[in-house]
Amino acid sequence: MTYKIVSDSGSDFKELSQLAAQAEFASVPLTIQVGEQVFVDDQNLDIDQMMQTMYATTSASKSACPSPDDYLKAFEGADQLFVLTLTSTLSGSHNSAQLAKKLYLEEHPEAKIHVIDSLSAGGELDLIVQKLNDLIGQGLSFEEIAQAIDTYQTKTKLLFVLAKVDNLVKNGRLSKLLGTVVGLLNIRMVGEASPEGTLELLQKARGHKKSLTAAFDEMLKAGYAGGKVIMAHRENTKFCQQLADLIKEKFPAAPIQIIPTSGLCSFYAEEGGLLMGYEIA
Repeated sequence: MTYKIVSDSGSDFKELSQLAAQAEFASVPLTIQVGEQVFVDDQNLDIDQMMQTMYATTSASKSACPSPDDYLKAFEGADQLFVLTLTSTLSGSHNSAQLAKKLYLEEHPEAKIHVIDSLSAGGELDLIVQKLNDLIGQGLSFEEIAQAIDTYQTKTKLLFVLAKVDNLVKNGRLSKLLGTVVGLLNIRMVGEASPEGTLELLQKARGHKKSLTAAFDEMLKAGYAGGKVIMAHRENTKFCQQLADLIKEKFPAAPIQIIPTSGLCSFYAEEGGLLMGYEIA
C-alpha cells in the first residue's frame, strides 16, 4: 500500500527530505499571471524574475488554481492519498482537489483519499505536510492518520508580517491610501489566518523592531509555548533570524526552520514578507 502526500503550491515544499519509507510527495502548482506572462509555480520557476516582472507591471497580477486534471495526474500510482490545499477562501484549489477525488474514486474505487482545506497558506501548510510524513512513518493506518492530522490542524496557526502590499492594493484588497502609508511610514502589517481561513490584520507595526515584538506577542497571545515553527519568507532572512532568536530566548528548545517562500507565497507575501506556521499548546 503506497501513501502519497499531495499539496498545491500554497505549501513552500516542492519536494520533501527524509520521506517516510512508504510515502511519496507531489506538489501541484498554481500559476501566477503578470500582464501577458504566466508563471508556473513548480521547481523550474525563477521567482526573482517573476517578482521583478510583477513590480514592473502596473496592472493587477493574479493567481489561478490547478485544474482537477492537474490533481488527477498527481494522484496516479497511489491508493492512499492525503491532499492539502491553500485556503478555500483565497483559491479554487480545494474545489479542484475535491472534484479530482470524485473522479479518481470512480476509476479506483478501492483508493482512500482525505482532502484537507488548510484554511491557511505558507508555513502552516508546511507544518501539516511534515506532520503527515511523520504520521506515515509511524506506521499508522489511513484512518488513524486522517484523524490525527485533523486534530493537529487545530493546533497550528499562521502569522504573517508584510512589508509591501502592492499586490493587495492592485487587486483591491487594500485601499491605495493604506498602501501608500505602509510604504512611506515603514509600516508592517502583522496578521493571521482566521479559523475560517481568511487573512485578518492584527497590528500595524512601524519599523523593524516593533514588528518583531508585535509578531512574537501575537504568537504568545495565540498560545505558543515552544512548539515547532516554520518561517517561510521572501528575501528576509535577517528578520527571521532575529525572530528566531527572540523565540529561543523564551523557549530554548523550540524547533525552528527557516525556508524561502514558493512562487505563490512570494506573490502574496511580497518582498520582505513572512508567512510563518507555528504549533500552539
